[in-house]
Parts: sequence; C-alpha cells; structure tokens
Amino acid sequence: MGKVTGFKEYDRELPKKIAPTERVENYNEFVQEYPAEKLNEQAARCMNCGVPFCHSGCPLGNVIPEFNEAVYQGKWEEAYLILNSTNNFPEFTGRICPAPCEAACVLGINKPPVAIEEIERHIIEIAYSKGYVKPSTPILRTGKNVAVIGSGPAGLAAAAQLNKAGHNVTVYERDDRPGGLLRYGIPDFKLEKSVIDRRLEIMEQEGVKFVCNVEVGKDGDMKAFIDQHDAVVAAGGSTIPRNLNIPGRDLKGIHFAMDFLKQQNKTVGNISFTGERILATGKDVVVIGGGDTGSDCVGTSNRQHANTVKQFELMVQPPAERTENMPWPTYPMLLKTTSSHEEGCERFWGINTKSFLGNENGELRAILVSDVSWELDALGRPVKFNEVSGSEREIPCQLILLAMGFLHPQYPGLVENAGLEIDGRGNVKADERNYQTSVAKVFAAGDMRRGQSLVVWAISEGREAARKVDEFLMGATTLPSKDRVNEYVIS
Repeated sequence: MGKVTGFKEYDRELPKKIAPTERVENYNEFVQEYPAEKLNEQAARCMNCGVPFCHSGCPLGNVIPEFNEAVYQGKWEEAYLILNSTNNFPEFTGRICPAPCEAACVLGINKPPVAIEEIERHIIEIAYSKGYVKPSTPILRTGKNVAVIGSGPAGLAAAAQLNKAGHNVTVYERDDRPGGLLRYGIPDFKLEKSVIDRRLEIMEQEGVKFVCNVEVGKDGDMKAFIDQHDAVVAAGGSTIPRNLNIPGRDLKGIHFAMDFLKQQNKTVGNISFTGERILATGKDVVVIGGGDTGSDCVGTSNRQHANTVKQFELMVQPPAERTENMPWPTYPMLLKTTSSHEEGCERFWGINTKSFLGNENGELRAILVSDVSWELDALGRPVKFNEVSGSEREIPCQLILLAMGFLHPQYPGLVENAGLEIDGRGNVKADERNYQTSVAKVFAAGDMRRGQSLVVWAISEGREAARKVDEFLMGATTLPSKDRVNEYVIS
C-alpha cells in the first residue's frame, strides 16, 4: 500500500503525452515521465485493501501493493527487487500491457484504479538509471543444454529463467535479430527497440546465447536437433494470420497487418528487407480488425501520412463502462481508445466486409460493406449477426490492412518435423500443468501453446515452462512460480 488516506486525497493521473500533431512526425515513444511528486502521489493511492485482487488479475502474479509501498517510500532498489522477483521484463509490460491488474484493483470498484502499469514502467526505468539492473551470472552450471526456439517474450522469459537455474541456454531465432513480436510486431512509438537491445545485452552477459537467421526444423533433421539437447522449449508464437477470403482478395493493395508493421519496424531500424514496399502515404486506408494490432496499423498509417484512416470491426461497439455482465474484478470488454485513435481515425462497429473492388489494372479502389445487427445471449454476448437491409455501400480505399488476429502456429518445419501433437484449437498440445508436448524432451510455451494472447501472458508462460523444464532435467526446481503457493507436497 501507499499512504493510508492516499486514495481519498489523490485522483488517478497518467503521465503527459506529446501532442498528436507533433508525435506523428516520428516513431519515437511519446509518453513522458511523472514528476517525482506525481509518481509519489500515484503510488500513495494504493490502499491497504486486505485482499489485493491485483495479484490475481496479473498473469505474472506481480506483488503490486508491496512495490507501490516501496515507491511511496522512495525505496527504489527495494521496489525494483520486488518487481523483478516476478517479472523478467517490466520494461516491456510497463509499456504495452493492457493492465488486467488495474481492472482487478479494489479501488476500481468505485474510483479510477491505481496507475499500476505506469508505476511499473517508472520503477524499471529508475532502476536502470541508478544501476540496479545488472547481469547476474549463475554461480554453478548444471552442464545441461537447453534450446529455446523463438525469441519473443515467451522464449526470452524461458531463456532467462533456465539460465538462472544454471543450464546452458541457446535461443534460436529465424529472423535477423532477437525479439520476435516485440521487435517486428510492435511499433517503435510504443516500444523503442533500444529498450529490447538493452535487455538482450544483459541476458548475453549472463550467459544466454542467441543464434539468428536459423529456422529450426525447416531443413535439418529435427530428431537429431532434439537429441543434441537435454530439453527444447518451442516458443515460436502464433504466426498464421486470419485471412478474409472474399471476392477481390487478390487485388493489389491488400496486405496482412504484420507484413505492414514488420516492414515499417525494419525501416525505422535501417534494416533491409525484400518484397514490395507497403506504404499508406497519401492513401485512403481501411484497417479491418479492432484489436491492438489494428490500432498499431492506425498509428503507423498516421505516421506515414495517410490521406484518411478508417478502422472496421465486425462486432458490436463495446460499452464505455462496466455492465452487470462484466462485474468487478473480471477483465471488462470495454471501449478502448488508444493513442493511435487520438491521432486520427474514423472507427466503425458492426461492419461486414463483403468484397474488395478493383480497377482495370487490378488495383484496389474500394471496399463493399454492409451494416449488421447482432443478436445477444442472456449474458450480453453477441452470438449471431444479421445484415441490415439497404445498408450496402462502397467505401473508397487504396490500402487495406487485415488485422483480424492469428489462427495457430506455423506447422511446416518445427511442429511437423518434430511430430508435435496439435490440440483442438490448432495449437501445440501441452498441458498447462507441465508444458510438456507429445515429444518428451520438447516443451511449449506462449502463443504456440496457449494461442494468440498478450505479451504479459507470454512472459508468464515462458517462466512457468522454464520451471517445468528445470524440474524435468534436475528432478526438482527452485525456480519461482506464481502458482507455487497452491502446491502441496504429500508424503
């Protein structure tokens, strides 16, 4: 907790942002820092609430009241150590997490919740500035060799934890640089890549090895690769995008969101790429998909100076506040206005895309849509939609970005050649209790096992999988788990 009466004295305040008209001229982060006084006040709002539901709201089980208390007291090293005990990468989650912990904050029952995510970001950045974040090399090595396939948040978390346990860890990445989704899926204006590189440098100093430009399982003998290691963690992510196979899909000007974002991230990083350059400059852009990836496409299109930007979502418009079907402390599906939307975007809900329309040169010129009305079940969930009669219309556009989520991980290569069993949702089958796949030495974590999810969940999965790998290799483990308190040893 912070100050006993802090929640009564101070209102929730977020750090100031650079104005939209200014920030769209570059790809830099634009959220500013709290002044010292404001940071103290925001930490002071944390209550002595008895049962801190923020713990259960956080996929990592972060010890939130305790680090808020340390921030309030100005005990920065203590705040960092508390945060670091449950979260390997608070510099990532402090920037790009939707903060389910805040949705579970007790203060949030009738007041704006504690600004937990921003406090977390400030803790880690202050810790870096004060020199608290340093390499920690294991005193003893076990001699066990572990391969981690994929260097996204799940793979990095698994690698960091397994290295702490003393294993020799090598991370394999098919792209030219480590980071996975963090590097090439999230724009720099939300997560500057220097933040990733800073952490990777520490991990390398701790003993983690990174091998890039290698797609494990694509060409070589997967069985031989597995045999060369004592354990393998498959953390390749959910990478197959959901397509929209309607008339006109083959027109020029229709692209998957991730292709667009990856290109721009490489451009900002002065990294070469092959293929057609996807640009929104001077175009009427339609983003299909209302999630975070769609929002990132909006922000990137704004920075490329699109003529207009529209975002379509098939589902109904979410409510602005909790309803009786979204009781506290569950995570509410509320209307979310992101910083990208603030920069300029026309948003539509209940829009069904019927076809893409082209000109004589095979280029996209418009999109044919209609409005839909949804039938809701007893809990207010949409279950079926019907087209609104007479609502069909054309909307001019020259660039469409498909941001409708991902179906499952890539099968050719690692998954198929290793003979990994697939579950009913199309993901790699691995029980949440042990993260072990159908191949004994191979474990799965992150989106590859769980399906498309949040970065914070990927980190959590990587940590928990690492614990099970350590247990598999050594017979026991001292690595922490958010669920350890619920485990009992029966003699």
